Amino acid sequence: MQTGEVYVPARYYARLTALLQADGAEVECLLQSSGLSIAQLNEAEAQIRFSRVDHLLQQLPRFTTRTDLPFETGRRLTASAHSFVGFGMLSSATVDEALRFEARYFALVMPSFTMRYSSARDHADLLFTPRIAMSHLCLFFHLEAIALAALREVSDLNGGRLPPCTLHCGYPEPAHVARYHRELGNVAIRFESGSPASVRLRIAEDPRALRMNMADSHALQVAEVRCRALIQRAADGGRFADWVTMTLREVSDALPTLDELAASLNLSRRTINRYLAREGTSFRALAGEIQHQIACERLTAKGMSVTEVAYSLGFSDASNFSRAFRDRAGCSPGQYRKRRPSRSPGAFDALQGDTHIDAAPGEMRKHPR
Repeated sequence: MQTGEVYVPARYYARLTALLQADGAEVECLLQSSGLSIAQLNEAEAQIRFSRVDHLLQQLPRFTTRTDLPFETGRRLTASAHSFVGFGMLSSATVDEALRFEARYFALVMPSFTMRYSSARDHADLLFTPRIAMSHLCLFFHLEAIALAALREVSDLNGGRLPPCTLHCGYPEPAHVARYHRELGNVAIRFESGSPASVRLRIAEDPRALRMNMADSHALQVAEVRCRALIQRAADGGRFADWVTMTLREVSDALPTLDELAASLNLSRRTINRYLAREGTSFRALAGEIQHQIACERLTAKGMSVTEVAYSLGFSDASNFSRAFRDRAGCSPGQYRKRRPSRSPGAFDALQGDTHIDAAPGEMRKHPR
């Protein structure tokens, strides 16, 4: 898990301070204690250090007794709150396309967390996990806010109707749990504080069949261009590997090749390689690590054999996959499956602490596509 400094959009925390101001809390003192100000949070497109956000949230109990602030903050985060990413989401043709757009550019939304997305004919899965170290209080605040924001987004994208959903909350049951059951009537809630810290949302409908009322292909292209420009800015700031990782995680089948990634980002192979080398990594290394993470997730899902996992990841046969997996995990796929708890089909595993890989993925060979 990354431990370096990360900058995050200030706009989300401006909504939190607005809630506190409405309650009469001493917001200026709270912000000052964390090196922040109201003007800074309200500045358009402002970015703030996540370490200051963490400190801010740790100070909250000194200024308010409310426990439902993450719940309420998340409920106020519509898709339009995500700047150009939200613009692209709202301009998409279907809910599926909108959520894929968000997953592709989630590092613009909340760089301190990752988003994985996949869909099938009868459901869609969203997974949010932390990608940097933070205090427990800060972690649980963000997980709850992200959970409620995800539900709000799906409802907004679907014309105000929330499809049947199951929400897996990888954080302790909060004191205001009654609000979940009272206000989220179409959602099955599962608190799983013993599992890796994450939020998993399953939509029990085909998101590709949910059409968007504001679909606009031209506006979607404009949003795509703008988000790609922000990728370029991230590359200039030394965070390009984050974008490549996010793009690789967004796909649900065999990973894209370097040529396919270059085409999707509108960059040349040479440019991608140069940016990644400058950050001390490579496409090969990132793709190998993400492929291994997906393999671990699929091995712990019921119903998939080792051979099926191998073919789903693009390997020509199960033996090549098993050798590559053993090189990374230190055990065979079958041994890994036995020591990990099973999950239901399509469910995700946050995999924290299980997949840190230092070796280059030299044996992760795939058959020609």
